[in-house]
Amino acid sequence: MSDARQTTIDEAEVERFSRLAAEWWNPAGKFKPLHKFNPVRLAYIREQVGLNFGSDLSAVRPFEGLSLLDIGCGGGLMAEPMARLGAKVVGADASATNIEVAKLHAAQSGIDIDYRATTAEAIAEGGETFDVVLALEVVEHVSDVDFFLASCAEMVKPGGLLFVATINRTLKALGFAIVGAEYVLGWLPKGTHQYSKLVRPEEIRRPVEAAGLSMIDETGVVHHPLADAWRRSRDTDVNYMVIARKG
Repeated sequence: MSDARQTTIDEAEVERFSRLAAEWWNPAGKFKPLHKFNPVRLAYIREQVGLNFGSDLSAVRPFEGLSLLDIGCGGGLMAEPMARLGAKVVGADASATNIEVAKLHAAQSGIDIDYRATTAEAIAEGGETFDVVLALEVVEHVSDVDFFLASCAEMVKPGGLLFVATINRTLKALGFAIVGAEYVLGWLPKGTHQYSKLVRPEEIRRPVEAAGLSMIDETGVVHHPLADAWRRSRDTDVNYMVIARKG
């Protein structure tokens, strides 16, 4: 019976990121782009969570009392700052190697995070729910986008938020995020992204709304080469993030 259970795991993708696990916390390494644009995403998440839950963003730990799931957490680049903001964080990744790296770094940093080598569907099946669910740069690496998003949506508490960040399936994204970032500039290892697996906003909206959530915001993140900085933008043709609220 268990052999036929539906899964979101793409074994080739898990293996690819497992091989890169040691690079997660090297700001000049293979995940340099994540280190560069994480501050932009962090500020956006902080702002939107604060608005939704009425958090005092001037406080040292404004997310105190909130539960948060970072699904596809990798080495913990987003899970750690969320924990520092006061959230009770569960970080989950299908790669056991990534989870070991994340656990080690959290221990060295003195941060308490519940890291698990598991999947979205497994956590959802266990009945756990969270105030905030983050699915950042992961939806383009799963085997079943609709099932993955439905599982994520299922884990959002009433009144809670789901954040999904990914790369749009456009010719502009093909040029910038794949040809440019992987083959010309070498920002990412070649083969990190496959154009056919990139996800358009409407392909996120459909399963998320079917699960009972409402889309409340969408923003792009673009690179400004002269400043070598990432900033929020109305342009969602390449990198973008959407937010959905339950109830």
